[in-house]
Amino acid sequence: MNTNHIKRVLIVGGSSGIGYAIANILSQREECEKIYIVDKNPLPMDFRCDKCEFFQENLALSDFSLFDGFKDINALVITAGFGQLALFEDVSQQYISDSFLVNSVAPVRIVHKFYDKLKSDADFYCGIMVSIAGFLSSPFFAVYGATKAALKIFIESVNVELEKGGSQNRILNVSPGSIPGTSFNNGKNDLSLSLPLAGEIIAHMERKDDLFIPQYDEIFHQVLERYHDDFRSEGRHSYDYKLKSGRVKNN
Repeated sequence: MNTNHIKRVLIVGGSSGIGYAIANILSQREECEKIYIVDKNPLPMDFRCDKCEFFQENLALSDFSLFDGFKDINALVITAGFGQLALFEDVSQQYISDSFLVNSVAPVRIVHKFYDKLKSDADFYCGIMVSIAGFLSSPFFAVYGATKAALKIFIESVNVELEKGGSQNRILNVSPGSIPGTSFNNGKNDLSLSLPLAGEIIAHMERKDDLFIPQYDEIFHQVLERYHDDFRSEGRHSYDYKLKSGRVKNN
């Protein structure tokens, strides 16, 4: 059993959603000494944390030099990302560009900044929010799913390189479906709903797992099986399911 813990962490995207929930949990831990939070949006006014230091940064515009200043961390969590439920024909060129910059390019570049820590003999904990949309076709999420599929393959590939290089460290791919209690897709932040999942993510990170799909046994095992059996049929099913859910409008 690994007795080491997250002590100094950088959370990219920690002002809301699951990143905010992770910051809240770690702030209550005595062994966690420092929490750096980088986000485009400011921290909520009611968030109180003496251990926390906030940096405002737009990943779509970043030159990533900011990330050279966190050499003391032993954990990296990347939860920044966004998506819009819409038909491909209805999204803008700017949305396409920003989606890949924030959801795909930024995590890859940030991990590259800390790769010496990942491949070292010292314990380093790393988790990245991907999405189940990166595993299968997702109509109304074509661009978002493509950005997450790129991230999925990157993580899997780098984890093999880490293993073959002799490192025990791994990048955890966290790939949920929709997450309650977050502001993703115009939802609202609710820590009472997001804290349980945040705790599970931290536990998987500290075990150095490489993949965590919440509700895998209950939902996504069957979904992924159907997809691999007939990706066209499952794509049509996904299209109809999203329409019936009321989250998108049938144009």
